[in-house]
Amino acid sequence: MLVPVKWLKEYVDIDIDSKELADKLTMSGSHVDSIESVNKGVEKVVVGKILNIEKHPNADKLVITTIDVGEEKLQIVTGATNVKVGDYVPVALIGAKLPNGLKIRKSKLRGIESYGMLCSAEELGIDEGLVPKELKDGIYILSEQYPLGLDIKEALGLYGEVLEIEVTPNRPDCLSIIGMSRETAATLGKKLKYPEIKINREVDDITDYINGIEVHDKDLCKRYYARVVKDVKLGSSPVWIQRRLMEAGIRPINNIVDITNYVMLELGQPIHAFDLDKINGRKVIVRRAKEGEKIVTLDGVERELKDSMLVIADEDKPIAIAGVMGGENSEVSEETTTILIESANFNGKSVRLTSKGVGLRTEASARFEKDLDPDMVGKACDRVCQLIEEIGAGIVVKGSIDIYEDKAQEREITLRPEKVNNLLGIEIKVDDMLKILNSLELKARFEDEKIYVTIPTFRRDIELEADLIEEIGRIYGFDKIQSKPLIGTLTKGDKSRIRKIEDITKDILKGLGLNEITTYSFISPKAYDKINLPEYSIKRNCVRIMNPLGEDYSVMRTTLIPNMIEVLTRNYNYGVDRAWAYEIGNIFIPKKLPVEELPYEVRTLCIGMYGLIDFFDIKGIVDTMLKKLGITGCEYIREENYATFHPGRTANIIKGNNVLGVIGEIHPEVLENYGIKERLYIAELDFEIIAFLTNLEKKYKPLPKYPAINRDIALVVDKDIMVREIEKIIWENGSDIVENVKLFDVYMGKQIPEGKKSVAYSITYRSYEKTLTDEEVTEVHDRIVKALEVQLGASLR
Repeated sequence: MLVPVKWLKEYVDIDIDSKELADKLTMSGSHVDSIESVNKGVEKVVVGKILNIEKHPNADKLVITTIDVGEEKLQIVTGATNVKVGDYVPVALIGAKLPNGLKIRKSKLRGIESYGMLCSAEELGIDEGLVPKELKDGIYILSEQYPLGLDIKEALGLYGEVLEIEVTPNRPDCLSIIGMSRETAATLGKKLKYPEIKINREVDDITDYINGIEVHDKDLCKRYYARVVKDVKLGSSPVWIQRRLMEAGIRPINNIVDITNYVMLELGQPIHAFDLDKINGRKVIVRRAKEGEKIVTLDGVERELKDSMLVIADEDKPIAIAGVMGGENSEVSEETTTILIESANFNGKSVRLTSKGVGLRTEASARFEKDLDPDMVGKACDRVCQLIEEIGAGIVVKGSIDIYEDKAQEREITLRPEKVNNLLGIEIKVDDMLKILNSLELKARFEDEKIYVTIPTFRRDIELEADLIEEIGRIYGFDKIQSKPLIGTLTKGDKSRIRKIEDITKDILKGLGLNEITTYSFISPKAYDKINLPEYSIKRNCVRIMNPLGEDYSVMRTTLIPNMIEVLTRNYNYGVDRAWAYEIGNIFIPKKLPVEELPYEVRTLCIGMYGLIDFFDIKGIVDTMLKKLGITGCEYIREENYATFHPGRTANIIKGNNVLGVIGEIHPEVLENYGIKERLYIAELDFEIIAFLTNLEKKYKPLPKYPAINRDIALVVDKDIMVREIEKIIWENGSDIVENVKLFDVYMGKQIPEGKKSVAYSITYRSYEKTLTDEEVTEVHDRIVKALEVQLGASLR
């Protein structure tokens, strides 16, 4: 935003130069990008009056003028065609310097001496894009009668500096001269002087001119305020208004438009003026556009509207795109006699989307899209009326129409003084805190050892106590806060225990031939149907995403199995004949439904395999991984109620009182749901329990010095008895001399009774203290056989 310093000085007593002001504003949070001088290097240029114009005797395109510059009358030859006798013009005297580097000397043009030069706006250093249209070509004709010989810099205000300030999106209140004056006053410890808004004369009644205003979409238009001005006289604005607009980067148009732009820059509230006679029915309707409705905007471009866009309309047609630009069909022109002045507060998101949709971004839309203060609407409209009256451009009609139902409310935030000093690391007195807050118009009072701050409606960016502490810190001066060294004990950075175990696990699984995969944490709710989860399953209680990428990514996963099957299915469909994969990721378990707080995140390991393998392959991988992590003695207990898995080929993995997870073959129906015709094996384990049970301590023992004795045993047992039960009894009765138990045969057939099976084991006996005798081994071996007979009904074959 461009901020002329001399405009700031109208509201704040600034007694420092612009460079120091820029530094102080930057330190208080209003970053100044650059400082530009209004005077681009104009010297010895004065106001002159054209007394006479004669044709040049030797050139058709030149004329000889006589110019009165106060103390003398000069003969100047010019080729300008837009001058006439009586015009007041800028005259560059002999010895003058212009911004384009030109130095004026006495010259002779086609035989006629010339003692100076008449200047155009460009030659005075005024940006061509900011010059009024009527002054773009030719000499700059002054709109007022100034004292002859007056320095042109004083006549046109070509002095002072303009600050270019970067305004952050959360501070729309600073997109105005008043807003920056407030910041300047607080920074310099000065008092802010507001412009007095007062209309001296009002006539008639507004209800005689307007047949009503209707706001149909109050969600997009929070407030609509209108006034009427009659006997409008369209013309050029006074020079002081034009100069302020140009210095702030806006080209003057005419007195009515210039005043609305002036107030927008001054107060930050965009204003629009309609030709009231062009509003059919003299009735204003704020509504959404009809799909495909069209309007020609003030820039002469026809734009097609969508039904999501807000427009200002009369009884027949749209006359403006709300918050963006007015329509050509209601433009103020030289024939205009009565105008409707609109000041409104539009929804910022709506204006932003509309502006983007029609491909038009304006000074107004750039402000509206940041959500402006609705309380400024009436003040800005009255200020426009005041200035119109002040320059004699019209007569203000008495009364206004103000539609403002859901009024913006001030909020109160409690601030703890001790929190301020603790966070900033300094000691600021409570009185100084109050002074700073009140200087920013944050009404603060101290009661019961706390500061209660009332937040005005124009500071929507302040929501928390921390925001107030930042306000105090920046105005106090962050540069005044002494830098201190950090105090603390340096510790060696390292991974957490679970992350270390995770790295070890990945190395183990990679060494066993598995590939790591990574999948999205959100899945489709249909995935639970595909893996045959029953309706009552707790795994269906999942966290739903408020703004999902689509239905396929709308819930947070409670299991990794759907992701793993999707990956394996994709590889199968690509013709990959063997795929072994694993993933370590989080599942998300809601604490309660509906979700009111963040869910539990449980680290989970999933292993998936297919391709010329069976259950014992994936079991061997899980066993190897657990043993390398120091987790031994795990049991595999049959699981028949997990609908995702084959009921006869699935087991829960148990360690003591901990359930590590589930392992097994995927149910054929699930495979059919995914269109895969290969047996698929998956293990899903709670990695947090695995990490808890992991024992990375390595214990070494010497190689055995004493020989081992092997005994084989063949048993006939019921075919439903699990070999796990047999092995458990062998270990329990082994008297610490059983070193290894190996199953080497399972047989059902001839010579074995129906309903029975034969299982054969090789048992290794060894002592680390002595050589075992046959009698000692036989005693233990017989005890094992006896226990098997008693507990399982086994018999020796």
